[in-house]
Amino acid sequence: MTLSIRFIVVRSIILSLLVGSQLYLYIRGDRALRRSRLSPRRRRQFRAALAGFFLSIATIYLFVLFGGARLQHPSPVILYGLLYPAAIWSFGSLFSFVILLFADLIGWCARLLRWRSPHDALSREEAPDPSRRRFVQTGLSAVAAAPVLISGYGASWEGTGHTIDEVRLVLAGFDPPLRVVQVSDIHSGLFMTPSRMRQCAEAVQQLQPDLFVLTGDFISNSMSYLAPCVEAMAHVRARYGSFAVLGNHEHWYGEPEEFVAAFDAAGITVLQNEHRVIETDRGRIAVAGIDDLRFGKPDLDRALTGLDPLVPTILLSHRPEIFPRAAARNVALTLAGHYHGGQVNVKLFGFTLNVARLLSPYTEGLYQLGGSHLYVNRGLGTTGTPVRINAPPEITLLHLA
Repeated sequence: MTLSIRFIVVRSIILSLLVGSQLYLYIRGDRALRRSRLSPRRRRQFRAALAGFFLSIATIYLFVLFGGARLQHPSPVILYGLLYPAAIWSFGSLFSFVILLFADLIGWCARLLRWRSPHDALSREEAPDPSRRRFVQTGLSAVAAAPVLISGYGASWEGTGHTIDEVRLVLAGFDPPLRVVQVSDIHSGLFMTPSRMRQCAEAVQQLQPDLFVLTGDFISNSMSYLAPCVEAMAHVRARYGSFAVLGNHEHWYGEPEEFVAAFDAAGITVLQNEHRVIETDRGRIAVAGIDDLRFGKPDLDRALTGLDPLVPTILLSHRPEIFPRAAARNVALTLAGHYHGGQVNVKLFGFTLNVARLLSPYTEGLYQLGGSHLYVNRGLGTTGTPVRINAPPEITLLHLA
């Protein structure tokens, strides 16, 4: 397992942004309290409470950073009493920080322009209207609080549960259609508990899959989270078997051999640049799988070598960017995940904005190139934050006729 320089740099930037935003919010809040009309005693009490709150947040950051992986799956008291509130606050307050910083920059620029303008010399000597300032500050505080409230909704409501998304495709004239269930990006960890993974596995089993496929990122940030994930997914009994490929998190926090051995012992075949041909009562179908495109050792040619071109092939890949090459090789269907459907989608004026759209043309749903199709699953878990907005967790049921 080797962590790339890019991975370390990105994580360092995120941590610095988190720490910097919290420090800014504390300084701004403390300044507002010092300027308030509260009594000196009440002002000291609120300032002490504010300092205590941000010290608690910093303590939780340090705990998760240096000891969170050893915590494994925490008790509900720690999870819902400490970790979820801290995660909700951290994600939402990043946007609050941006809003308040932007407002401060506008204020600083306005004051600078007034100071440099000669005809405003007299106006600078006039005292500002207190009622107008309070109105502006109240409105700004309400706007800045909104991201935290939205973050709470995204973690407590939209980030839990799952949807069953059904897709119907014609591959080889199967009658009745082959039922393939896809699960991706489970991210077993602090916010993906064993009970929730068992519930997802039960939901998959109720769909009565002919094939069960998993497209990577089984853990969040520690091998200690693997066993509950494997145990839950092993409860799924698919008529023609269960197959999986590895994602980037498996390469970041473990060794491929460890995952292959764990899943193999549970009856789930991990396809590492290889394929299996399955004899069904409706004809033959091939399932191929490749390693993670960026951090693994993917080899599409090796995965497809020896396949009969007349046998429809399902290619499993954690990342969807393999699709153009797969289509050129006449792969009937590619199944992928990785991007969580953007995880946090902002919809404005008919457009959907998310970070994933800056990284890939394939973020969620169905795509087609010629006679080849790609489906990108939104995943069950989350990464970085338990918040999901306009991107609910997904189990995909594909009817392949």
